[in-house]
Amino acid sequence: MLIHLMQHGACLPKEADPAQPISPVGIDQITRSAKAMRSLGLEFDLIVASTKLRAVQTAEIIADTIGYPTRAIDTSDVFKPSAQPEKALSYIEECNRELILVVGHLPSLPRLASRLLGHSDGVQLHFSNGGLTSIEASPTLSQATLLWHLQPKHLSLMSG
Repeated sequence: MLIHLMQHGACLPKEADPAQPISPVGIDQITRSAKAMRSLGLEFDLIVASTKLRAVQTAEIIADTIGYPTRAIDTSDVFKPSAQPEKALSYIEECNRELILVVGHLPSLPRLASRLLGHSDGVQLHFSNGGLTSIEASPTLSQATLLWHLQPKHLSLMSG
């Protein structure tokens, strides 16, 4: 199973909009990341996002760019910022898909990556808006290997 993790694009501050939608900078950021994903030939059996607006908008931009049907994007509270990694792991295991993209938030994404890689919170990966992490995991999620961890600037360079 290949699990890709992405933090949503940069969003508006709560003072500007309490729903914190993705900002114009975030739209550009995610569009570049999505183009790089398309260049890499990434395809997904499932795109799932947090129920927060900025994560859903990020997932939609990616889906549009790589040819994944936006109506097939799933959402779940188990990928919200304060979500516990155990619930996210259960969700991923139960979905039984081979190629998954999870669009989520801090601090839950680093915690999820750490648990996938076999550490409670011992693996410290720096997630940035629009970055992408690829982890290969066994079907039971009992073993996993970090394949790559790309920052937005790397994806932007790859997008052309």
